[in-house]
Amino acid sequence: MTPDQPADIFKERLRAARELRGLSQAQLAAKANLPPASVSHFESGPRKPSFDNLKVLASALDVTTDYLLGRSETPDASAETVGRLHRDLHKLTSQDLELAKDFVNLLIRKRGATEDDK
Repeated sequence: MTPDQPADIFKERLRAARELRGLSQAQLAAKANLPPASVSHFESGPRKPSFDNLKVLASALDVTTDYLLGRSETPDASAETVGRLHRDLHKLTSQDLELAKDFVNLLIRKRGATEDDK
């Protein structure tokens, strides 16, 4: 099996996300309400999580399932928010879109001021 196959990607991403969040396998298991042996088996490769366990692990690690599966390079769950905003854009009125643009500009200006203060 080559390292870029989905099973290898999953176990590598799971370990990386757990370490990124500063969790031990036991802590992740407790946070995901899974047996500690399950996390160990998922990371070492002999077992694969069910769809429900995949979602629970992603939630506990605050990453997307796409990241764990190797479909996204960004572990940050905020990428999911961006996807949802894009998918729901058509539901907004032109007035809503203008308000959203104004809000984004306000946040950018606020961040710029904060970064300038450093």
